[in-house]
Amino acid sequence: MMRFLLPLLLALAGLGAGVGAGLFLRPAAEAPSADDATGGEGAAAAAADAHAPAADPAGEGHSGTPEEQPEYAKLNNQFIVPIIEDGRVASMVILSLSLEVPPGGTEQVYAVEPKLRDGMLSVLFDHANAGGFRGAFTEAANLVALRRALLEVARSVLGPTAIDVLITDIMRQDS
Repeated sequence: MMRFLLPLLLALAGLGAGVGAGLFLRPAAEAPSADDATGGEGAAAAAADAHAPAADPAGEGHSGTPEEQPEYAKLNNQFIVPIIEDGRVASMVILSLSLEVPPGGTEQVYAVEPKLRDGMLSVLFDHANAGGFRGAFTEAANLVALRRALLEVARSVLGPTAIDVLITDIMRQDS
């Protein structure tokens, strides 16, 4: 009997502590203000503010409502680009890419991902062969040119669904 009583008491103590913590940490309910109770101008202004779109801190022209925010489709695998010098692999560049698409566009990206990856790999190999990954390869001008070329491929496959290409990770490993 005693061996069942101790676990039961511990379970009840844990349940009580959980309920007490939940009640203690619950957010405080907001009391209605005098304007809200009378339906005055303050209530109308607060309602208008609640339905107004949020400010765009980045200034990129995207509305603040979640339905209008772009989505980001992260391409599943990294891109590995060999850098060939004197007939041998001198280094490897590894990139992770994402596509900025309108809401609901991620499914379209994943549906054509093999074709998209093929075109992007061609662009990355051309960039590597032109020397784009040598020296200061993270220089802004190099990355802008690379993003522009990748976006052209994305738009040729996806059309206007592709808004932008984001390079989320880039690394070069020299051998």
